[in-house]
Amino acid sequence: MRRIILTFLRNIGIILFSAIFIVILLIGFFQDRFIFQPVRLDSAYTFSFSSDFTEHFIPTADGEKVNALLFHPHDSTRGLLVYFHGNAGNLTRWGEIAGKLSAHGYHVLVIDYRGYGKSTGRPSEKGLYADAKAAIQWASQNIPIPLRVIYGRSLGTAVAANAARVYQPDLLILETPFDELKGAVRPSLKPFLKIVPLKYSFPTAQYLAGLTCPVLIGHGTEDEIVSPESALRLKSVLKPTDVFILVEGGDHNNLKDFTEWREAVASRLQSLSFVKAKATP
Repeated sequence: MRRIILTFLRNIGIILFSAIFIVILLIGFFQDRFIFQPVRLDSAYTFSFSSDFTEHFIPTADGEKVNALLFHPHDSTRGLLVYFHGNAGNLTRWGEIAGKLSAHGYHVLVIDYRGYGKSTGRPSEKGLYADAKAAIQWASQNIPIPLRVIYGRSLGTAVAANAARVYQPDLLILETPFDELKGAVRPSLKPFLKIVPLKYSFPTAQYLAGLTCPVLIGHGTEDEIVSPESALRLKSVLKPTDVFILVEGGDHNNLKDFTEWREAVASRLQSLSFVKAKATP
């Protein structure tokens, strides 16, 4: 009987060890698939949105081509808003979301990162930063209006904060951000990070530290993708004049449904004065 029990326990131990080993392999070798979830589009795909827009392809310094949409306001403009989206999907979804911001009187530029939609290449942390740099530099050369706002959503909040350090917009908006990528990892997986560290850091808090422009942050109390605790840690690097809104009942994808967040975004966007602009491409 004792031998049977020992054999049973040994088999259980082997099963548990094998399961842990498999999880470690998945974290180590498939991180990119967990972090970046692009959906490709055929190059001939035709976008259709309710807002007026033009489509562009932006070259990056390392030889990729980033697909971009430029949405136009109905009348005069307050300037350019550049939008950096989350880790999943492509511009068929994010164009609809970003394009609605043009109703506040902005030209809105939104890109698909490399490997997403029609964009070439494969995503990486360094690559996303390069895509953001290429987009803003392209805008400065081709859109005769000033950059006023950088807006980031989820994974795009780190990209947006990094870009804001360099380009110093009049306003930075971060929706459902994290302090750093490992802060957004689900608690059940965090013990494995001690064995297999993440390849990428996306240190949003580090990028926010020392920013001079105003910052508006929104997060939901029921966010199951990025914990509120991760987002709240950003408060330590904010200026006294920056605003952090914790939306009661909000989750990772529905802050737009809450009046508190919608009005906060609208108020700050509409507080920026209009600028004169020439014809856009």
